[in-house]
Amino acid sequence: METERFANISITDMSDESQRDLNDLKQRLMKNEVGQTKQKNKYLDIDSESEDSALSLQESSASTDDSETECALESTQIQLQQRGNKTCIVNRRKVNTKAKFQTIPNGHDKFLTDTFQLIMKEIVQKAGDRSEKVVDWKAPEELRALMDLEPKAVGESHEKLLSRLQDIIKYSVKTGHPHFVNQLFSSLDPYGLAGQIVTDALNTSQYTYETAPVFTLMEETVLKTMRDYIGYTEGNGIFCPGGSISNIMAMNCARFKMFPQTKKYGMFGLPPLVVYTSELAHYSIKKAGYLLGFGDDNVRLVKTDSEGRIIPEDLEKQIQETKDEGLTPFMVVATAGTTVFGAFDPIEKMAEISEKHGLWYHVDGAWGGGVLMSRQHRYLMKGVERADSVTWNPHKLLGVPQQCSCFLTRHVKVLQECHRADAKYLFQKDKFYDTSYDTGDKTFQCGRKVDVLKYWLMWKAKGSEGFEQHINRLFDNTKYMVEQLNKRDDFRMVVEKPDCTNVCFWYIPPSLRNMPEGPEFWDKLHKVAPKVKEGMIRDGTMMITYQPQKDLSNFFRLVLQNSATTYEDMDFFINEIERLGKDL
Repeated sequence: METERFANISITDMSDESQRDLNDLKQRLMKNEVGQTKQKNKYLDIDSESEDSALSLQESSASTDDSETECALESTQIQLQQRGNKTCIVNRRKVNTKAKFQTIPNGHDKFLTDTFQLIMKEIVQKAGDRSEKVVDWKAPEELRALMDLEPKAVGESHEKLLSRLQDIIKYSVKTGHPHFVNQLFSSLDPYGLAGQIVTDALNTSQYTYETAPVFTLMEETVLKTMRDYIGYTEGNGIFCPGGSISNIMAMNCARFKMFPQTKKYGMFGLPPLVVYTSELAHYSIKKAGYLLGFGDDNVRLVKTDSEGRIIPEDLEKQIQETKDEGLTPFMVVATAGTTVFGAFDPIEKMAEISEKHGLWYHVDGAWGGGVLMSRQHRYLMKGVERADSVTWNPHKLLGVPQQCSCFLTRHVKVLQECHRADAKYLFQKDKFYDTSYDTGDKTFQCGRKVDVLKYWLMWKAKGSEGFEQHINRLFDNTKYMVEQLNKRDDFRMVVEKPDCTNVCFWYIPPSLRNMPEGPEFWDKLHKVAPKVKEGMIRDGTMMITYQPQKDLSNFFRLVLQNSATTYEDMDFFINEIERLGKDL
């Protein structure tokens, strides 16, 4: 007979494995571990909330040549008849059970409560536990074998789903761990997490006031305060899904400001347009060139000095060369905190050059923008108020949960003028309220996740002073880390005095310390960081990234963004790298 599947067991020929499942089910039913048992004339009702791993849908009494079993599973009651070694469906009818397919909580209180408890126990409460692993590493083929990732036709029980969530947490990277210093994000902020939970539970889209009234006003207020920190006296802004999108939006606004006709006619008839950015800038600037049709050749990369900062003289030279070629410069991008070195370009000098040539000036402060909240370190962004636009990601240096990225501009109307499409089904002008609060048409997105609440809640909880203390702690840890590295003969700084909290260095194992620093030395050193990284990942002790840069061999980049890290953690990072690399 054709196989019909219910839960995890195929209703077909009785195998030895199926018989074992039957016996296990009987034992568990006798112990009241699964559902409620009713035995009458060899019939059995199994509660629909039972663990699906035990729902074998087979006979419940001693095997005979001809026996029947009745099971209630989800919304269907099935009567089975055992005929020799085959199980046949002899009757099926609908029963009144909870419909798990409905997208509304319906008897799910325990599941959700258990899920929140699991999150608290396995993620939140362990975030600061340094004895826990940063990652329980499994290779892809091994992890695929451990996790049942394929969707099934029939849903699973709450208990099984909780077990799956447990496994997901177990094998995921714990980015809130103080020893996760791998990317430009980390930490686990309790207020930010609370904001995310509320946002996801409300599940709204922030494109109109009518669907997100509180969040519309909240976003407007937070963006206004952020513009105040930049130094804008007026302007506009919007939350974006990541710094890359913020940078792409800046380039689109820059093109529109110089050539507003592109919104109607596109690039046809325009001269080739050229944008300038650092050779060490984030790759999203090049991708913006691809996406908006400028092409790779017209995203010109400006030379940098040994600390990773743009050389203004080369910028001025390239702009003039572009004009001599008959091309049209239209935009300059400075980076406030490059991805690897954490370098801050000379923002004020670049503003002068941009103003001289009449170019849109954008500052990509996705990483370093948070220093604006520290009176001690905001000097790094001196002159940023002269920029036409700024990208600022609170989910990076400020520790807001991902994702939280803002595009801010001193131009009041450019966002609406550049992106507005006036969809009549969403942005009706005859609504009963002030439709200027319908902000969704300022971006090329439609549906827009609420990213402001977690940031706002953190700001309310900590105050601006709390954010300032957070930034100052990060820079203090950076100073300590650099001091300790400089005391050791087995470590060497790549950038002697980091601008930001990126600490870039080489570890030199004993086997290389007496070798002349020629090509062979650097080739061997290039292989050290990957092997040390492999060791720390397999052991789960920490996560720190490495990379080459320009003509430099692989070096470590430790990024300090979690203000829960301590001097003891800095010492641990150094000692752990030595432990893993001393025999290489």
